[in-house]
Amino acid sequence: MFLIPTNDLKKILTVFTRRIGLLFFSFIFFYFDGTGFSAMYENAQIGPNILMLVAFLVLYKRSVKRTRKLMIYAVIIGFIGEYLFSIVLGMYTYRLSNLPFYIPLGHAVVYARTYCFSKASIVNKYQKEIVRWLFFGIIIFSLFYLIVFNDIFGFVMTIAVFLVLINRPKDRLFFLTMYVVVAVLEIIGTAYEVWSWPDTAFGVFPILKSHNPPSGISLFYFLLDIGCFVMYTQFNSKTWKRFKYIRRQLKSQTI
Repeated sequence: MFLIPTNDLKKILTVFTRRIGLLFFSFIFFYFDGTGFSAMYENAQIGPNILMLVAFLVLYKRSVKRTRKLMIYAVIIGFIGEYLFSIVLGMYTYRLSNLPFYIPLGHAVVYARTYCFSKASIVNKYQKEIVRWLFFGIIIFSLFYLIVFNDIFGFVMTIAVFLVLINRPKDRLFFLTMYVVVAVLEIIGTAYEVWSWPDTAFGVFPILKSHNPPSGISLFYFLLDIGCFVMYTQFNSKTWKRFKYIRRQLKSQTI
């Protein structure tokens, strides 16, 4: 059930390293925007902004047309979402109580890299096995946060992620991978104190105790995905209609 041949497992790990693993070097961005470095340099946030802009442009240039469009949509939605959740609702707070320029760009990069990984042929070949491993790892991770850090808010969001995915089997690989990626980036970002989470959900629900960061924050990436999907279908209606027609034809052939 969980077994993947060694050679294919190596190929999957290679794809993961090339398309997602480099994201974990974001500690460089977070370090330069962290409290330690900013104590030495007042305008420390300029460095991460420039570095992320360069990374975004390089990735954009190397991506296919569809991924490029998704990246642009992700930047737009990422900016709106970040402003709403951070500035308006106070769900979390950045070091300077602002919205760093590199954050929405980073959302697009994370979205694009995770999307490309989930679409790789060798990954799709073992989609069920990978999803089972991801489910297992995420359950252990969220339970650990719940028991050790009393992270009720994160655990509730993790359960919500699972509930949403019950009727979305085709999206499980993407979102569970996204869960892991976001969890790692959140741990790095909060460790450098680039942003912080309150002790309770939104700072206003005392029953929902929260760790800094909460475990299941990737739940809000559903909004990013849905937003990108809606924008793509609206601005690329002909392509979307052709895709739906092909999908209906393939479905009719299998009946």
